[in-house]
Amino acid sequence: MQVVSAKDITEHNQAQEALRIRENSRRKQSQTLVQLARSKTFQQGNLNAVLREITETAAQTLLVERVGVWLYNEERSKIECINLYNVKTKEHTFGNSLLKTDFPAYFQALEEERTIAADDARNDPKTQELSESYFSVLGITSILDAPIWLEGHLVGVVCHEHIGEGRQWTLEEESFAGSIADFVTLAIEASERNVVQEALRQSEAQFRAIFERSSIGIGLIDMKGQIVDTNLALCEILGCSREDLYGKRFTDYISIEREDLKLYKRLMSGIRTELKRTSRDGLQPSKHQKQLVERHRIEIERRCYHQNGNLLWTHISVSVIPGSNGEPEFFLAMIEDITERKQTELKLRASQEAAEAASRAKTEFLATMSHELRTPLNAIMGLSQLLQQEIVGFLNEKQNEYVSCIYSSGEHLLAVINDILDLSKVEAGKEELLLSSLSVADICNYAIWTVRDRASEKGLQLTHEIDLEADICIADERRIKQMLLNLLTNAIKFTPAGEVSLVVKKVPQGITFTVSDTGIGIDSSQFQFLFEPFKQLDSRLNRQYEGTGLGLALTRKLARLHGGDVTVTSTVGKGSQFTLFLPNPEHPRNEEDEIDEIDETEEEANFTSSSSSSVIPTNKTILLVEEEENTATVLQDYLHTIGYQVKWIDNGNDFLKQVQNFQPDLVFFDFQLVKKDVHIWNLLKILRKEPYRQHLPIVMTTFSEPLEEEIAMLPGSANDYLVKPIRIVQLESILMRYFS
Repeated sequence: MQVVSAKDITEHNQAQEALRIRENSRRKQSQTLVQLARSKTFQQGNLNAVLREITETAAQTLLVERVGVWLYNEERSKIECINLYNVKTKEHTFGNSLLKTDFPAYFQALEEERTIAADDARNDPKTQELSESYFSVLGITSILDAPIWLEGHLVGVVCHEHIGEGRQWTLEEESFAGSIADFVTLAIEASERNVVQEALRQSEAQFRAIFERSSIGIGLIDMKGQIVDTNLALCEILGCSREDLYGKRFTDYISIEREDLKLYKRLMSGIRTELKRTSRDGLQPSKHQKQLVERHRIEIERRCYHQNGNLLWTHISVSVIPGSNGEPEFFLAMIEDITERKQTELKLRASQEAAEAASRAKTEFLATMSHELRTPLNAIMGLSQLLQQEIVGFLNEKQNEYVSCIYSSGEHLLAVINDILDLSKVEAGKEELLLSSLSVADICNYAIWTVRDRASEKGLQLTHEIDLEADICIADERRIKQMLLNLLTNAIKFTPAGEVSLVVKKVPQGITFTVSDTGIGIDSSQFQFLFEPFKQLDSRLNRQYEGTGLGLALTRKLARLHGGDVTVTSTVGKGSQFTLFLPNPEHPRNEEDEIDEIDETEEEANFTSSSSSSVIPTNKTILLVEEEENTATVLQDYLHTIGYQVKWIDNGNDFLKQVQNFQPDLVFFDFQLVKKDVHIWNLLKILRKEPYRQHLPIVMTTFSEPLEEEIAMLPGSANDYLVKPIRIVQLESILMRYFS
């Protein structure tokens, strides 16, 4: 009897089959990971190519329909699909996104879980938020998600999506998904590293291109002072090849000066001080390398030795380049050949010295000519005035005509001299303005009154109109009168018939004085020459209009000295308009602080009709201290004639003795003597200290109106001054002022 034992091994076989399948899956997963680890795609650093390989390999290994890589945006408000592989279509797509605010539970699970293995994705608490809008639309039943971590931060997720019947994910599959996410991390790191390396390569290539093509010589020098690298420009400057310069000391090619060692020590000291401070503050030196280079630089001009023995002038800029540890590693020397510039500078310096010498010579010449011309003018104008006064006898009609012609010619010559000196003073920057608040009406009335006789002689109508708002202007009184007179005189000169007008208007920026005429006019092409000194548009020898061409040039320069200007509009044959603009002052002075000055011309008008007898005193004595004989003769003769006792001395040495003996009631003192001799200045100071001489009037006689600093040089010493050549009416004004 045989006993047959039968055993059901179906379950055993099923278990063995399941074990075999799992073993095959593990083997396949391991092979996939090894394949990815050895992939050359990772080495290329192309992130898109790597992700394509990862998603395709993961889909084939886990037998899922879709595998996608999703990354956070910069604001971490959503994840965006950058690569999704579909097995059925074998296509890669991108562009979908999931907002964190719409799926908070899912985003929280990503941050907390190593993997999200949802067998029933539509009902799993971690993923059910995606059911309606995502899973149901695509037929997804199960998902296996692995978060992507980079440097400790969650940056995205790898999604494995199963379509069809539900699927149970094994631990091996979860571990594989985590490894796939790690490979994505490696791919991102490799891509970023490749971007940095590529940028570094490009930067190095650009630097090398700049280094080689720069027209400025560049040398890299180690801390021992040896040349490590040079560009072609430096080789050309020194006349050497790279091979000749490599390893040589940089200082062998430069003319060293004594202070260079101090500059080097200061440069290194500054770098080390900066490094200590950086280390103390806990900062990374590498972050401050650029600042160190900018802050610590030497710039010098030195001569360099060319291989042929010549010396070249160069501008050298030396900076320190720190290494990766922040310590100084190299010197960067930038060398520019400035030999041509230096030669130009030397020529310019020589030209400047020559120009300064010429300017000094011109100034000395003008000063000499001023004295030499004014001296005979004093005699011409002074003595012609005495003749006009008929002090030495009566003149017939023809003699009066001749004397008047002599005097007017002297006046004209004096005006030319004054214009030349004024222009020279302005151009030299020595003109100082005495600004004050002036009545516009008074200034204009004075100018119109002064030129009305000239206009009347030519039969011209002379008018003026003043804006009521333009009542006050801030200017130098003497200079604004001079400017207006120049413009009006010019207009009358070039207007054969018709009208000359002065119109004053208040504008927002200041005041305009417009002088219009109906004269010959000026062609616009000639405007550029109008304000040039010594330039007349009619430059022929027998030209029709007299003048030096200085008036307009001086007027514009004085206007600009005030901060204003002179402009012109004109039409040939119809007339011209010259506009003087004076700006509003920034800090006008108070009216109560201004000094009321008596206008000499107004005095001249007042005295024109008066006779000299009205100022004849009784028993008045005058001491005349005058170096110039002609001026002394005019003053002495005239003063004697009208009844004064006059004592003349030609120097100041006996001044105090003469004052004591002669007991004068008034002193005329030559200002040139005071400027020449400090001793005489002291005599005036001594005189003022005597109680009974403190109120003795002293009037200075000068070639020109003294400057403010010259007046300040005689505090309390001088009461008044007269400008040579002395006019009779000015002299009578002084006499009346102190003897009336």
